[in-house]
Amino acid sequence: MDVAGLTAIDVHTHAEVGRDGHRSLSDELLDASAAYFKAHGHRAPTIDETAAHYRERRMAAVVFTVDAEYLTGHPRIGNEEVAEGCAAHPDVLIPFASIDPHRGRAGVREAHRLVTGHGVRGFKFHPGLQGFAPDDRLAYPLYEAIEELGVPALFHTGQTGIGAGVRGGGGIRLKYSNPLLVDDVAADFPGLRIILAHPSFPWQDEALAVAVHKEHVYIDLSGWSPKYFPPQLIRYANTLLKDKVLFGSDYPVLTPDRWLADFATIDIRPEVRPRILKHNAARLLGLDNEGDHT
Repeated sequence: MDVAGLTAIDVHTHAEVGRDGHRSLSDELLDASAAYFKAHGHRAPTIDETAAHYRERRMAAVVFTVDAEYLTGHPRIGNEEVAEGCAAHPDVLIPFASIDPHRGRAGVREAHRLVTGHGVRGFKFHPGLQGFAPDDRLAYPLYEAIEELGVPALFHTGQTGIGAGVRGGGGIRLKYSNPLLVDDVAADFPGLRIILAHPSFPWQDEALAVAVHKEHVYIDLSGWSPKYFPPQLIRYANTLLKDKVLFGSDYPVLTPDRWLADFATIDIRPEVRPRILKHNAARLLGLDNEGDHT
């Protein structure tokens, strides 16, 4: 990957459809997400199409699916398939995996296999959708493995469009997405690099506190148009967290084009913008040794 030639690194994109047309979640949950983001009629791109989209923009993208079979009963898109799809486009795509902590020791073995044998460079958790609290000891063997493997763990935090408006929210409990629950994880696994995904409504202050307090906790800015960022998030991004805030879109429901157009209008210091758009992610993901030393 020619990191120096990239304009940005998007740390938050979704593989919503597999090679055989299988969707990552049920139609009901994905349609609710599309309605929440006002992305009516959007067609889930294949991994190849995602690669073309980002290559055209001279960007790289972290790609993952969500393993939520325990709560939803819906089989996931295989992590191996995501990794293989990304491996076909190493100039622009970076594979993350998703393993439901309810898979237990089988999940731990899978994590090792995915990193050592399939080039996976991180893991995505969606606690509400996976039906667990981040500080539940159920997940600790998996965190231990991820810390040992030296790759990041990305946690969905705050409100979610998945299940929004569906009866009972599709069984998704928002309380599991409070970023303060990840504070225990950061304390108990001090070498684990953690990304708190999204402006964490209604817990933005909690997310900022955890990221300031814990050495290896970062925040990605995906899932929201930047014009709606709360003022304290912008203030911390410009100052205390200028090296720990990351560009993320939430593609395909929120495109990098829209996100970047709105990002250009908010009050981020000129010297901080390139850190958020590329350099912080390159360092976190270990890409700064692949051609970019700025």
